[in-house]
Amino acid sequence: MTIEIDIWSDIACPWCYLGKKRLEEAIAASGEDVAIRYRSFQLDPSQAKGANRPHSEALAEKFNTTVEQVREMNGRLEGLGAEAGIDYRFDRYMTANTRDAHRLLHLAHSAGLGPVLKDRFMKAQFTEGALMDDANTLVRLAVEAGLPEADARRVVESDEYEDAVAADVAQAAAYGATGVPFFVFDNAFAISGAQPTSTFALALSKAREAREAATA
Repeated sequence: MTIEIDIWSDIACPWCYLGKKRLEEAIAASGEDVAIRYRSFQLDPSQAKGANRPHSEALAEKFNTTVEQVREMNGRLEGLGAEAGIDYRFDRYMTANTRDAHRLLHLAHSAGLGPVLKDRFMKAQFTEGALMDDANTLVRLAVEAGLPEADARRVVESDEYEDAVAADVAQAAAYGATGVPFFVFDNAFAISGAQPTSTFALALSKAREAREAATA
């Protein structure tokens, strides 16, 4: 019995990356058959495309604090990431509008490559310091994840999948999700935030038991 998990997250969200890795750890330990679909959510849809700036500066301005305090906060997150196998490099992280990246993720899902491209995008954002609203960068990453270059470029240079992104955002609002990551198991129950691996393990067990009960 395949457990279906819909995950609302943003490429620009470091906690989404951590939650992703913790969920994957729980799945690997459980041996459950799982189908994951990544859904679109933008933490800052007002971010102007191409107006990239260091993440620490942007966050300090947003929360009216200092760059040094943001770096201290990121340092704690780097430690948590290391435990999950993530090499956070916040010194390289640049802000970006992630709309085009989300549209490419819908293309990837249609080709059965959604989780592969999501992982590639997040590594590019948080470890490599890639500019995630640069068309050529997005196409390159999509090709590395296994998508045909012509398809990736067609999506980036058009508004294809814009309706799918909007539908994901609307569904998140309908669920009452005001932040990400947000995980929905079998359209039955949700978990919000980058919870510990043990919490995801319990959710997987709960989903399996519910499916078994439904088919008994």
